[in-house]
Amino acid sequence: MKKYIFISAIASFSLLNVSCDDFLDTVPHDALSPETTWKTEADAEKFMIGCYSGWMDDGVALYADCGSDIGFSYHLHEGWKYIGNGGMSAGVSEVWDFYNFNTIRNCNDFLTNIEKVAFTDAAKKNNMIGQVKTIRAWQYFEKNWYYGGVPIIDSYETAAEAQVPRNTEEEVKQFIYKELDEAIPMLNSGAVEAGTINQGVALAIKMRSALYYGDYDRAKQAAVAIAKLGLYELEPSTSGTASGYKKLFLTDGQKSPEIILAIQHDQNLLSNWMIGSMYNNADGGWSSMVPTQNLVDIYEMDNGLTKEEAGNYYDPTHPFANRDPRMEATILFPGQNWKNLDGEDVIINTLDKKINGEDNPNDPSGVDNASKTGLTWAKYLGNGPTYYADMWNANANTIMFRYAEVLLSFAEAKNELDGPCDSVYCALNQIRQRAGMSDVDKNKYNTKETLRELIRRERTVELAGEGFRRADILRWKDSNGKMLAETVLNGSLTRITGTVNNEETIPGKRATVTGTELIEKRVFQPHNRYLPIPQQYRDKNPQLDQNPGY
Repeated sequence: MKKYIFISAIASFSLLNVSCDDFLDTVPHDALSPETTWKTEADAEKFMIGCYSGWMDDGVALYADCGSDIGFSYHLHEGWKYIGNGGMSAGVSEVWDFYNFNTIRNCNDFLTNIEKVAFTDAAKKNNMIGQVKTIRAWQYFEKNWYYGGVPIIDSYETAAEAQVPRNTEEEVKQFIYKELDEAIPMLNSGAVEAGTINQGVALAIKMRSALYYGDYDRAKQAAVAIAKLGLYELEPSTSGTASGYKKLFLTDGQKSPEIILAIQHDQNLLSNWMIGSMYNNADGGWSSMVPTQNLVDIYEMDNGLTKEEAGNYYDPTHPFANRDPRMEATILFPGQNWKNLDGEDVIINTLDKKINGEDNPNDPSGVDNASKTGLTWAKYLGNGPTYYADMWNANANTIMFRYAEVLLSFAEAKNELDGPCDSVYCALNQIRQRAGMSDVDKNKYNTKETLRELIRRERTVELAGEGFRRADILRWKDSNGKMLAETVLNGSLTRITGTVNNEETIPGKRATVTGTELIEKRVFQPHNRYLPIPQQYRDKNPQLDQNPGY
């Protein structure tokens, strides 16, 4: 099935959708009933496509780092600002609509009614069941991770029947594990059409969920199984650069062997409007989600030392110089070369309030749509006015799973189970070599604790801007057993101040830092581990207990 057909089918399926606005509503009177639609394999295929509609939210993937120390969202209506600064409440739920159970209802209906259809090929039927079980498992995983226990629902006929209490987080986790373990052997093990679930996708969900819950042996086994499929590998770079890493997030990289699953977009049928919201103000964007200086500080120098270890090689007045090449491929920083909307070659300037006597449209203290951190994500942003015909209707696919995550997850799980070993170093070295970085220093990182520190840093910079950091700082503990979020999300979020020297030829040295300015105060309390249950759902279902602290 071609991608464009797949997207079109999702759009047209809304007329057949038997689910409801949320899991408390009954089937609409104008929807087609199971008795009239579940007759043929074609019926089953249509309903399976309906389960795909919105099953993963690439908005969460793009915005989620704003709920961490390495990202920031300024616009209140987008909701992520509250998650980042600890201002969450049950009444502020714009971003938390993924609590709804629409897709799970679709999956329940599909799995119930598919038994009415006679298939000529049992493998085809099982593959479809496996896809839908995987979708349902992901939906429960996302909800369970964010909220800490949600109802495991059936297909209800009335709103009263749907008023059920939350299951425990452990009960939902075990349900997720069971769904995936049943689904994986049913699925195709080979390559499939982009955006479609195969064993690699289901194994990636198994791997991520197990890693997040600290079930390291299960996570390691899933990572190994993905590698053994032989379908995926890192997008290669030319020697000493991060070219392959950068290519991944551009339209040229959409067929990369590194991508396990990406949300498919098409300019005409299902465009990616969020690309426009990522650009800075001078380029006509909203700066809706931006990186922070905290992320810059995490990158190693290009010689493999951290900035704290580098001595004079790190100059705090020129913090963008001599860094891991992935920084430039991930962050648009002041001093970088850029091509503006008019096709002109310019130098990014988010430090000076005026440029050539005119107000700087990218001044962080100026208009709302200027990046308040002075930084912009480089991932997914094409350089120049013609890269996307319309950046608000872009054909950019959002990567949800890629092979680098598999290597990093294997390294973390294996180290937690067994400590340093050659297979861990090998996994990390593949990623570092692709970026143009040196291999891991085995003498320096020779204990579980020191290697854990490196793995966490590698995971942060490799996956920056892809929605992992919030979950990581919630699950990672410090030496005292406290969530890392309790340290990195308490205090002041700041941006650098200074000036840009256009006469300097080295982009990393053009920005001269003279100080910092406050962006916002941030607070993280232990109960912020979970989001509040949106009040609108508790109003419909009084049996939904609120998470403590809200």
